[in-house]
Amino acid sequence: MKKVVLAGVASLLFVSGYASALSVNAQAGKEYTNIGVGFGTDTTGLALSGNWAHNDDDGDIAGLGLGLNLPLGPLLATVGGKGIYLNPKSGDEGYAAAVGGGLQWPLTDSFRLFGEYYYSPDSLSSGVKDYEEANAGVRWTVMRPISIEAGYRYINLAGKDGDRDNAVADGPYVGGSVSF
Repeated sequence: MKKVVLAGVASLLFVSGYASALSVNAQAGKEYTNIGVGFGTDTTGLALSGNWAHNDDDGDIAGLGLGLNLPLGPLLATVGGKGIYLNPKSGDEGYAAAVGGGLQWPLTDSFRLFGEYYYSPDSLSSGVKDYEEANAGVRWTVMRPISIEAGYRYINLAGKDGDRDNAVADGPYVGGSVSF
């Protein structure tokens, strides 16, 4: 039975990945940077993603996500989870297993609105009380494969055992991406 399930998951990943694109993106805010990669994030099916965010005053996070993209009328909805390594400036290193999702709304062939939210409670994280990540913005595809975007990103590591909160990201950003 395990072999059948593993073969089914592997074939779904292969089929959804066949039509999917690899994207590399970077965003810069006033006090933080975020670099990410994605595979299949703009098409239906399974999607893989990864990111690293850094703030000199509040620390770093690195995440690896798996999601399922589903068409929902004109929207593309994502449900999934992320495994995140946490390295706050104030507090202990740890991890978080966050669940969440997002929506993408193509306004035209060139413009797309997007938003996502992931959360990990104390029971699914170590070193922090909880983990929150949110991102919303607009993306303009200048010409395939180049896009630019503007938005707002929030990543917070809530302090535990008297440690202060570490807001790795909390503010507007501008960025760009390249898709292959």
